[in-house]
Amino acid sequence: MTGTAAPEPVLLGVRHHGPGSARAVRAALDRCRPTAVLIEGPPEADALVPLAAEQDMRPPVALLAHVAGEPGRAAFWPFAEFSPEWVALRWALAHGVPARFIDLPAAHTLALGAGGGAGRGPERDASPEGVGPRTDPLAVLAGAGGYDDPEAWWEDVVEHRRGEGDALAPFEVVAEAMGELRSALGEEEDLEHDAVREAHMRLKLREARREFGGAVAVVCGAWHVPALAERRTVAADRQALKGLPKAKVEIGWVPWTHRRLSRHSGYGAGITSPGWYGHLFRVPDRPVERWMTDVARLLRAEGHPVSSAHVIEAVRLAETLAAMRGRPLAGLAETVDAIRAVMCDGSDVPLALVRDWLVVGDVLGEVPDAAPASPLQRDLDRQRRALRLKPEAAARDCEFDLRKDTDAARSRLLHRLRLLGVDWGEPLPSRGGLGTFRESWRLCWEPELSVRIAEAGVWGTTVEGAATAKAESLARDATALAEITSLAERCLLAGLPDALPVVMRALADRAALDSDAGHLAQALPALVRSVRYGDVRRTDTAALAEVAAVLAERVFVGLPAACAGLDADAAAEMRAHVDGVHQAVALLAGTADEPSTVAPGLRDRWAAVLKVLAERDTLPGGIRGRATRLLLDDGRLPHERAARLMGLVLSAGTPPAEAAAWIEGFLGTGGMLLVHDERLLALVDGWLTAVPPDAFTGVLPLLRRTFSAFEPGVRRTLGDHIRQGGRGPGPAQSLHATAPGFGPALDPRRAAAVLPTMRLLLRGETV
Repeated sequence: MTGTAAPEPVLLGVRHHGPGSARAVRAALDRCRPTAVLIEGPPEADALVPLAAEQDMRPPVALLAHVAGEPGRAAFWPFAEFSPEWVALRWALAHGVPARFIDLPAAHTLALGAGGGAGRGPERDASPEGVGPRTDPLAVLAGAGGYDDPEAWWEDVVEHRRGEGDALAPFEVVAEAMGELRSALGEEEDLEHDAVREAHMRLKLREARREFGGAVAVVCGAWHVPALAERRTVAADRQALKGLPKAKVEIGWVPWTHRRLSRHSGYGAGITSPGWYGHLFRVPDRPVERWMTDVARLLRAEGHPVSSAHVIEAVRLAETLAAMRGRPLAGLAETVDAIRAVMCDGSDVPLALVRDWLVVGDVLGEVPDAAPASPLQRDLDRQRRALRLKPEAAARDCEFDLRKDTDAARSRLLHRLRLLGVDWGEPLPSRGGLGTFRESWRLCWEPELSVRIAEAGVWGTTVEGAATAKAESLARDATALAEITSLAERCLLAGLPDALPVVMRALADRAALDSDAGHLAQALPALVRSVRYGDVRRTDTAALAEVAAVLAERVFVGLPAACAGLDADAAAEMRAHVDGVHQAVALLAGTADEPSTVAPGLRDRWAAVLKVLAERDTLPGGIRGRATRLLLDDGRLPHERAARLMGLVLSAGTPPAEAAAWIEGFLGTGGMLLVHDERLLALVDGWLTAVPPDAFTGVLPLLRRTFSAFEPGVRRTLGDHIRQGGRGPGPAQSLHATAPGFGPALDPRRAAAVLPTMRLLLRGETV
C-alpha cells in the first residue's frame, strides 16, 4: 500500500473550565486549522451540536443524559463560556468544521453505574486533575513547582498567559508533564475506567482521521493526552470495550449555573471561582482594574461607602502582594486580600457578598426552544412564559395576590410542580398571616430540577395532568389519615379538581377505619384549611366541609379519653393537637356574622370538650393548662374561674412538676396575659416562691423553657411588676396599686392615645 501518511492529530490537553486553556485552544485551532474537532463528551450528543450556534443558547449549559424510563439514573456534562470544550465547539461551528464527541457513550457510562445520580459520575471522571479520588495531578505538579496551592500554580503557569509565543507550545509542555506523571502513578492508581474511556477515544480518533483526513484536533482532559498519543492496536482497543453493559439513554441540553460549577457544590470537575474565571476569559486587558471596579459597584449597591480611591488603592495593593509573593500577576488570592483590607475595612461580612455574587456568581444559562425536550418540559416552558415566571439561579422572594388571575395561576403552577417533586418554589409565611389573599414564595432554579421534570414525565405530558395522576396515586397508597388530608389541601392549592374525587374516597375510607383520636386531630387542621380557603382559589369545597364536620365530631368524642395516661412527650404532642383542633374549629365554624351551615353549633360543642379537659384532674397538667387558656381567650371561662383553677393546681398538694407543666400549657409562648392580669401573676409568683428548694431544681428546666419563650419586653415588664408590687400568696395580693398603668379596668385616656396611630396605619379605613 502506497501513499502519504495522514498528519498526526493535534492533541490539545486542557483543564476543564479553565479560561487560560480556552484561550489557548482558540489560538491553537486558529493556527492549525483542523479538518475536524473531536471533543471529550458523550457521542450521543453529536446531533445536538448545531444547537450550540443558536443565539438563544447561552452558557453555562449542560448535556443531560438519562436512562430511558429511569430519569433518576442521569448524568451531566457542563459547559461554561470559558470551558475549552465549549470554545472548541463554537469555533468548529463558526468555521464550518465537523465537531464530534468521542468519550465513552453515556449508554455505557450510565449502565456501568458511574452516573449513579443526577449530576454525579462523569463529572468526577471528566476532570483532568481528577484521575481518581486519591490523587490530584495538578497538586502533584504544583508541588513539583514549589507551590502548595494547585489553584495558584495553575493560574501562574496557564491562566495568566496572554498568548505569547507558539500557540501549541503550552499543550506540548502539559502533555509531557502528564506523561511523566502517569508513568509515576500508573502502578498506584486504579485506571481501569480511564483505560476503557481512552480506548473508545482512540477508536473514534482513528475513525475521524479516515473520514476527514488532514490534521484532526482533539480537545480533552490533559490527563488523557498521553494515552491518546500511545500506539495501540485496533483489536486491543475493541477488546477493552467488549462486553460493556449498555442502556438506552435520552440526551438533551439543559441550563446550568455558576454555583453548580463551583467545587463546594459537590461537582468533582468544578472550580472554586467560576465568576472570577469568567471575568478572566471575557476581559482581554487590565483584568484586575476591571475586577476591582465590579467589586466597588457591587458594594456601593449594597450600601457600603466605596469610592474610586478605594479601587485605585485596592489595585495597587493587589499588585504589590503579587510581587511580594513572586507571582507574575495578581490572582484571586491577592485581589481578595486587597478587597478585604481596602474596601471592607478588614471585615469578612461584606467580603462574603463579593465571594457569593462575583467570585462564584449566580449566572443561569439558557437553552433554545429548538432543543429536544420532553412534552412535560414543553408544557412547563409554555406556562412559565405565559405567566412571566423566569427561572433564576439566585433565590428571589415574590408575593402573589390570589384575587388576580395571573398570580392565582402562578400559585397553581408552583403547587403542581411541588406535588411532582419539582421544588422550583418554596412557600414562605405570608406577611398577612393565615386567611389572607396573599401568598409568599421563594423561587430558585437549580439544574437538578431538569432531572426531576424528566422523572415526573411518567405521570403525564402536561403539568396539570401529571400532578393529577400523581395525586391520585398518592391517595391510593397513603396509609395515614394525616397524609390524605394534607394531600387534599395540596390538591386544592394546586387546582386539581379531577384528583379530588379519588382523594375524597380515600379520605372517607381511611377516616372510617381510624379510631385513634390523635390521628383524627392531627388530620383535621389541613382538611379545614382546605375548606376555609378554597374559595380564594375558586374551588368547590362542599364535600370536604362535610367530611371535616364529621371528623371534628369524632375528635370531640374521643379526645378526652385519648388524653388520659400520657407520658410527658405524648402529652406535649397531644397538646399541639389540641391547639390545631382549636384553630380548625374556629375556621370551620365561621364567624358570628357568617356562621357555617355545615357545622352549626360547632364552637359550643368544642367549648364543652375543652371544659372537660380543663377540669379533669386525671389528665396531664400541660393539656389541662392549655384547655383553660383557650377557654379564657375565647371568653368562655370567667377570670375568677381561671384564677380558681390555677389556684387549685398551684396548691401545696400538687406535685411541682405537674404544676410547672400546667403553667407551661397555660402560658404557652406568650406572657402578655400575666402582664395584664394581676391576679394570675400573683398566683404564679406566690406558687413559685413557695416551691421547696429540692423540688425547684427539678422544675427549673421546664420553667426556664416556658419563660424564655416570652418576648424580652414581656419579661422585662413582668420583672418590673414583681419589683413594684411585691409578692403575694394568692389573688388577694394587689399589684396595681404601686405599678403605674397596671389596673383591673381599662384606662380610657391611655387607650385613646393610640387612636391617631391606628388611623394612620389603617389609612382611614374602619376596623
